[in-house]
Amino acid sequence: MLVVVVAVVATTLVIYPLRDIAPEVSPGVVYLLAVLLVAMYWGLAFGLLTSVVCAAAFNFFHIPPTGRLVIADSAHWVALGVFLVAAAVASAVADLARSRAAEAERRRGEADLAAATARVLLGGATLADALPEAGRLVGAALGLHDVEIVLDPASERDGRGVVLDLGGGREALLVLGAGDGDESLRARVRARVAPALEALLRAALDRDRLQAEVVETQALRRSDVIKTALLRAVSHDLRTPLTAIITAGHAVRSPVLEGGERDELGMVVVEEAQRLSALVDKLLDLSRLQAGAAEPRRDWCSLEEVVRTAAGDVRADDGASFALSFDPGLPLVQADAAQLERVFVNLLENAQRYSGGHPVMVRARVVGGKMSIRVIDRGPGMTAMQLARAFEPFYRDDAGDTHPGSGLGLAIVRGFVEANGGRVRAESTPGQGTVFAIELPLVEQVVAATTAERS
Repeated sequence: MLVVVVAVVATTLVIYPLRDIAPEVSPGVVYLLAVLLVAMYWGLAFGLLTSVVCAAAFNFFHIPPTGRLVIADSAHWVALGVFLVAAAVASAVADLARSRAAEAERRRGEADLAAATARVLLGGATLADALPEAGRLVGAALGLHDVEIVLDPASERDGRGVVLDLGGGREALLVLGAGDGDESLRARVRARVAPALEALLRAALDRDRLQAEVVETQALRRSDVIKTALLRAVSHDLRTPLTAIITAGHAVRSPVLEGGERDELGMVVVEEAQRLSALVDKLLDLSRLQAGAAEPRRDWCSLEEVVRTAAGDVRADDGASFALSFDPGLPLVQADAAQLERVFVNLLENAQRYSGGHPVMVRARVVGGKMSIRVIDRGPGMTAMQLARAFEPFYRDDAGDTHPGSGLGLAIVRGFVEANGGRVRAESTPGQGTVFAIELPLVEQVVAATTAERS
C-alpha cells in the first residue's frame, strides 16, 4: 500500500505545476507511468489499486472543480473512464510482462541447475561421490538447506521428499529438508526439477556401469596377458633348468665318468636347481603382490644392513661388483626388512646383468624428509618405450635383449616398495646407463633428529 501512495504522490508532484498551462485532461497520461511501474514490479493487484488512486488524484487535482472529488462536465466523465480503462489495460500488460520475465528467469535457473548438476553427476569419479554436491546445488537453487539425494531409499519414507524414478526398478529420493512439508514446493519440484534430475541420475548410473565394465574388461585382458606370459615363462624359463638338471642327472649315472666330470655335472645340477628355485620364488612373490597378500611386517630396520646383505647374496651367486655409498648417520626406516631385501636383490641382479662389467653404484641418503636410494649401472640404457614398460610383469624386449631373465624382478621391486609406502622410478638415456631411484618414507621424529644431528 505504501508503494501505491508513494507512486501517486510522486507523480502528482511532478505534473501539478503543469495544471495551469496544459489542457485539463492531458496530464492524466503521466499517471499511467506510475501504474506501469507498480504493476511491473508488484503485480496486477497493486497496479489496479494504483489505477483507482491515480484516477482519484487526477480528479481531485486536475479536473474542475479542483479540490473536490466532483465531476461537473460529462466530457470529464468520459476522460476519467478512458483513463481507468487504459490504466487497467496497462496494469494487465505490465503484469503479463512481469510474469513472463519471471518465468524466463525460472527456466534459466532450471537450465543452469541442470547444467551444473550434469557437470557434478557426470564429471565425478562415481555417482555416490557426486550426490552430496548435487544435493547442495539443488538446495541452493530452491533456497533450501539440508537437501540431499538418496539412492535406493528405504521403503518407509513417511511421505517425505520427492521420489525419482531411475528405471529398472531403482528409485532415488530427493529429500527437501525443511521444505518437505510444503506441498506446493514439492509439486513445483516434481514438475520442474525432477524430470531433468531423473535423466541425469540415469545417465550417471549408466556411466558407472560402463566404467565398471571397462575396468572388468581391462582386468580380464591384463589377466589374459599375464596368463600368456606365465605359460611362456613356464614353457621356457622353467623348462630350461629342468632340462639341464635331467640331462646332468642321466649323465651322472654313467659308469665311465671320472671324479672331476661327476663333480662338474653335480655343480650343473645345483646351479640349475638354484636358478629354478629363484624363479619359483619370484613367481610366488608376484602372485602374493597381485593377490594383495603381501602385507609388510613393519619394524625398525637399517637400510645399510639390508642393502649390504642383498649385495652379499648377489655377489655369492654372480660374482657381481658393487660400489656402496651411505651418508653417515642414516636413520632407521620402518618397513619389512625381508621385502626390502628382495627389492635390492632384484635391483642389483638386474643392474649387474646389464652393467657390462662395470661396478654397480648404490647411493643412499636423506633427501626432503625421505630416504633416497639410487642404483646406477653403466649399461646400454633403455629407450622411452622400455622405460614406460620396465615395471610390467614378464616384460622383456625380445628384439634387442640378449640377457637371460624372466621379466619379473622389476615388477616385484615396484610391488614391495609400494607395499612399504614408498615409490620407485627408472631414469635412463640410451648408451649412458640406467638409474633406479627409490624413495621410502621416514617418521617425522626420525627426520627431525637426523636434521638436528647434521646441523
